Amino acid sequence: MEPELAEVRDFFAAHEPFSQLPAAVLDALPARCTMRYHRRGTTVLDPDGAVEALYVVRSGAVDVYDRVGGLVERVDVGGSVGVTGLLEAPPYGFLVTAVEDTLMLAVPRAAFEELLDHGPVASYFLLQQAHRLRAAVETVSVADHGGAVLRTKVSDMVSGRIIIVDPRRTVQEAAALMREENISSLLVLDDEGHLAGILTDSDLRARVVATALPVTSTVAEVMTPEPLTLPSDALAFEALLEMLGRDIHHLPVIDPDGRPLGLVTNTDLVRLERSSPLYLVQDVGRQRTTAGLANVAARIPSIVDLLVTQDASAGDISRVISALADAIHRRLIALAEAQFGPAPAPYCWVVLGSQARYESGLGGDQDTAIILEDSVTPEQADWFADFAGFVTDGLVECGFPRCPGDVMATNPRWRQTESAWRGIFAEWLDRPTPDALVGAAIFFDMRPLTGDPELCERLRRYVLSRTPEARPFLAHLTKQAVAHQPPIGLFRGLVVEKSGPEKSTLDIKHRGVGPVCEIARVLALSIGSPAVDTRSRLQAASAAGAMGSSAAEDLLDAFEFISYVRLRHQAQRVREGAPPDNNVAPDTLGHFEKRTLKDAFGVVRSAQGVLGGRQPLGYMS
Repeated sequence: MEPELAEVRDFFAAHEPFSQLPAAVLDALPARCTMRYHRRGTTVLDPDGAVEALYVVRSGAVDVYDRVGGLVERVDVGGSVGVTGLLEAPPYGFLVTAVEDTLMLAVPRAAFEELLDHGPVASYFLLQQAHRLRAAVETVSVADHGGAVLRTKVSDMVSGRIIIVDPRRTVQEAAALMREENISSLLVLDDEGHLAGILTDSDLRARVVATALPVTSTVAEVMTPEPLTLPSDALAFEALLEMLGRDIHHLPVIDPDGRPLGLVTNTDLVRLERSSPLYLVQDVGRQRTTAGLANVAARIPSIVDLLVTQDASAGDISRVISALADAIHRRLIALAEAQFGPAPAPYCWVVLGSQARYESGLGGDQDTAIILEDSVTPEQADWFADFAGFVTDGLVECGFPRCPGDVMATNPRWRQTESAWRGIFAEWLDRPTPDALVGAAIFFDMRPLTGDPELCERLRRYVLSRTPEARPFLAHLTKQAVAHQPPIGLFRGLVVEKSGPEKSTLDIKHRGVGPVCEIARVLALSIGSPAVDTRSRLQAASAAGAMGSSAAEDLLDAFEFISYVRLRHQAQRVREGAPPDNNVAPDTLGHFEKRTLKDAFGVVRSAQGVLGGRQPLGYMS
């Protein structure tokens, strides 16, 4: 071998993935390559061009930018660029420029394709694709224009003026201090200056006035101990989500040492941006009629449209939609109890499916149920039938259609005692059939909304104690999870629906978002995890060894990007005066979205293949 070729061979042998090639292949590779030199600042690859070779950095470095100018990565000696252009049709989609004077080895397309026949090399470049997907997920979160409620840090919202009270002071003294300072809350510190609790005006109403507690009681007796806090670098949007999800109005902000810097209140956030979801939730709470509530609910799509164009991920947007739906449900339930009187027996109103997972989109229908205490009488059961009817009708008026499969609290089958619910789940677990489980899977995504949450939690603990050993049940769920293949063809082309009203579109919910949720559900139930949302389920599966950490991260990235495309499509539909749906026409997508969707769908299909190989499909006849 000529000395120059021998040097190139040694270079390849010293860098992944070429070092994993058989000796004969490695020996032959240098003669097939050419050398290219690029001066600092010049273009190596153009985003609108085609790529005919894999370019490996021999010396120097290059930067890779996406179409909006975001730096995807810096590639130095031994790294390569151009993989995407070799695997997909042009244009390439990335701008590659030389950071310094750079020498590159060009591996022609034919040679590159032969290298993919070697497993380690193919796996290496697949990981590069996953990295690109992650960069794409970050790209779509960049705002076109900013909303203050999303971009402001909580540390910029607190004044630094902290009004504190000693826990040994009396309630009367604390109330006088609040009146004097014209504030609605006090921070309670321990002797070392750390946050011990918070005392709010609602604490005084609920724990002192309502219970006729003496005003000589101490602050320590009535305060909220160990309150939820936020770090100083948290965004206002995170404060908003916590307030929505936990129905609280004050959040202490602490420094890295745990010392309070101040408070963020719901009023602060409303003042920051009146069009925020928090303002809408406050409007929900003011409504006294279903018609008024429906008018407020009609503003949800505009809130989503705002969030899509700001620094919010698909996960955060879905959490906001779910929290708004929760608020509307709770208000309707309060209106129902005002009309029919207090519930005659303990109960728990639960939400199911995407709302339970905090993964709602626009246009979703109702999925609800009621768990009743075992002591409920037939007469009391009639009250709950009327109650469920009122809430369900109200949800329809507020823009939440009835479930086509009748999975609603108005259906007597889904309005049962705790013991009856155990029997229903036992039937699914012990004697699963495909027909029975088609509509039953969402019941394993259950979250308590109002009433006695312990009724739901006891039922959940019972179910999760049994799911890891319910192998036939897991096999049926696995079959469902792998049945809906992502819309990507053999040669990585997007496959549209062939008939029906969705013809020539991508069913991005049932063939994109849905399979990821189903994979996560199977994995979580197989390990008995109490997690309900898809992200937490995949993280739990990874921690338990049921899924590799890299595979879980890749699937979460795929889930995020597919969900974002779905939400953006729904927001666009509403903007155009059309009802939101899940059917995305490929010709409405840019090259970036199409290419990244292909990557995301490929990750989902790979995860389905792994799941199908691990779960006990042999239990099914």
